[in-house]
Amino acid sequence: MKHVTERPFANPEAAARQLVQLASGIEAVQDGRIHIEKINYPFLYTLKASGAEFGAGIRCAVEKGWLELHESGTYVRLLTSGQDLLTLREEQSAEFAESLAGQSAL
Repeated sequence: MKHVTERPFANPEAAARQLVQLASGIEAVQDGRIHIEKINYPFLYTLKASGAEFGAGIRCAVEKGWLELHESGTYVRLLTSGQDLLTLREEQSAEFAESLAGQSAL
């Protein structure tokens, strides 16, 4: 009997958020370009996602305006809304940490 584990990036939005996070941690080259292999490799090999999850995540990030994918497919650019998404996520994490600290002080 084979047990199937839940794939964390099966949801395209979760994959898109992870790709935006990966892209934000990479130093952009000329004109804000981030070579696609700089986010492709860690997503596929470090995070153990699939190629289909990568493709769905890129499409979702482009549709939501978080990333811009060049027509050649060789690079992406992190758009302002993608940077806003990361800022919002960091603020939510900080608020959550503060609430936990407040509860443990009680």
